[in-house]
Amino acid sequence: MHKNFALVKTPDRILLIVMRYLGDVLLTTPLISSLRQAYQSAKIDVLVFENTAAILKGNPDINRIITIGNKPTLIEQLHLYKNLFRKYDLAICTQIGDRPSVAALIAATHRIGAVPQRNEKSWWKRYFFHGWAEFDDTNTHTILQHLKLATVLGIPRQYQITPPTGYSDKKPVAEHAAYAILHPHPKWRYKRWPIERWKDAGYYLDQLGFQIVLTGGSAPEEINYIQELHNQLPKNTINLAGKLSLAELSSLISQAKIFIGPDTGITHLAAATGIPVIAIFGPTNPVKWAPWPYNYQSDSNPFQRTGSQHVSNIFLIQGPGDCAPCHLEGCEKHQLSYSKCLDTLAFSEIKQAINQATSR
Repeated sequence: MHKNFALVKTPDRILLIVMRYLGDVLLTTPLISSLRQAYQSAKIDVLVFENTAAILKGNPDINRIITIGNKPTLIEQLHLYKNLFRKYDLAICTQIGDRPSVAALIAATHRIGAVPQRNEKSWWKRYFFHGWAEFDDTNTHTILQHLKLATVLGIPRQYQITPPTGYSDKKPVAEHAAYAILHPHPKWRYKRWPIERWKDAGYYLDQLGFQIVLTGGSAPEEINYIQELHNQLPKNTINLAGKLSLAELSSLISQAKIFIGPDTGITHLAAATGIPVIAIFGPTNPVKWAPWPYNYQSDSNPFQRTGSQHVSNIFLIQGPGDCAPCHLEGCEKHQLSYSKCLDTLAFSEIKQAINQATSR
């Protein structure tokens, strides 16, 4: 359900608000592209958390990236609100939280946003906005959820994700090498596939003649986890965890022959480059969070809720079990939980996808 809003005149300044994780920010880029195509002369700014801004680097549709800390003090929030106050003709809020809704209310005279459904608490937030789209956390892919806001404005939808870009003279892999990227560490424990299976994947890709490249972030736990895996893989394996910017990582991935990763923002980034991607899913609902297939341009969800599936460049492998996907934080319902569906996912299913993706 949504409420349309017709602007009286073309906006000169637009603020899009997405104060969420890395992958969430990346998945707003089709909406940003929709805004740019519809309002070509407008200045489009985006408000994000400091640690996610890099995923938008080099985006040609954005004029300015505004950042705030993930846990800002009251003074920092008030400073942000002061700088935003009525600076925009249109504010677009992509999420239903309190802080982004208040930021939209302060920033612009005209506002549209995602709102809770009427049977949920905070449903009244729709009165913050002149136009709105109800948030669906179950049956609508995140990109299509964002694009509902294009429909609210009555502008055409653009469907392609825009990866970060930026010049770099780094060449971490030998030129013309055929390499495969393993990105084994998601942010939360409940999304992990066991390290022993990543070892199996690495050795199998090595047998196929691929150079193995490990990627990951700079958090100490992630560095240590990937180093542990690195120690168990062929000696020529390259470990780039914590050594690349997101723009450099995007460039590296785009030249790979295959990427394998869990439900994480970098897997969404890999999907956007167009290379074959094997996405390992457990508790997460693929309807909502599957990587967006390259060149997929449809208002239908690309993936169904259950089962391993292949659409365009995406090979989505789902862990076994009647409860999968539960759409919860693992079997113990917290971020450090184990997930039986991932712990019991055999390498044989990934092997089959590797063979299909590389035509072996």
